[in-house]
Amino acid sequence: MANNRGNADGLFQQTLKKSVTIAGIGLHSGAIVTLTIAPADANSGITFIRTDLRGAAAVVPARWDAVVDTRMCTVIGNAQGTTIGTIEHLMSALAGCGIDNAVVSLDNAEVPIMDGSAAPFVAAIEQAGVAVTKAPRRVIRILKPVSVGDGIKSASFAPDDATTYSFDIDFDSAAIARQSRAVEMDSDVFKDEISRARTFGFLHEVEGLRKMGLARGGSLDNAVVISGDTVMNADGLRFTDEFVRHKILDAVGDLYLAGAPIVGHFHGVRSGHALNNQLLRALFADRSAWRYDTAALVLPLARRAMDQLAVA
Repeated sequence: MANNRGNADGLFQQTLKKSVTIAGIGLHSGAIVTLTIAPADANSGITFIRTDLRGAAAVVPARWDAVVDTRMCTVIGNAQGTTIGTIEHLMSALAGCGIDNAVVSLDNAEVPIMDGSAAPFVAAIEQAGVAVTKAPRRVIRILKPVSVGDGIKSASFAPDDATTYSFDIDFDSAAIARQSRAVEMDSDVFKDEISRARTFGFLHEVEGLRKMGLARGGSLDNAVVISGDTVMNADGLRFTDEFVRHKILDAVGDLYLAGAPIVGHFHGVRSGHALNNQLLRALFADRSAWRYDTAALVLPLARRAMDQLAVA
């Protein structure tokens, strides 16, 4: 989905040039967490390591079939019972910056929330720099429509020659109301239009979430908080449609658990982490719905489609 100078077409896998460390509070745990993103070998993917644990128990792969909880965030786990929560914003930044391989080490069970968006992670990745490998980038091409949902909420894939996202939300609060957005994703679009959109929640839900052991680290510093029809944050919104942009941000991160960039169209209607993961499970359950390609095979099709649009 993204690339950098020296890999202009995104044909080759990328990692970081050097390690970078950040620290912050966990949105749900309220614990202070130190996290390091480090380079990794080609074809190794994204791996999380809990530095407060040892051996196999410490290692959790960032995969769709490792998701163990989707209440209010995406949580991955391993066979030893180790979990790591709120991974979606970091995964979104890794996807948006075109990082195929990385090792993420952290000293607690939750990725820090930072400012509630993916922008701090993008800044950290840019600080580390991006290294291009000699390994071809593998992508997942959507071959036929796949959908999950209940008629009110839904998430779906459809074939497309590019990586595209669209999302529709509808809330009773006038602060959000109905919002829709569609984007053709690349590194510039992700950074400029998506990465800065913050997570959001409603003030009346906070007490209930905290009784469930969630949102203990939440504040106006790391979330957009809505009371009735009013945005409580003194600085207001970063975009007039920040809410639907953040839903796309979450989807980018959740779907990167596929293990490779997805070439196709994602459409979400009031969906969230649970449906995003259900969609991946439905996709991989139907071997006729997808195939692996290299980016070198996909690129000519995308260019031809763009040329056809230009002529039209």
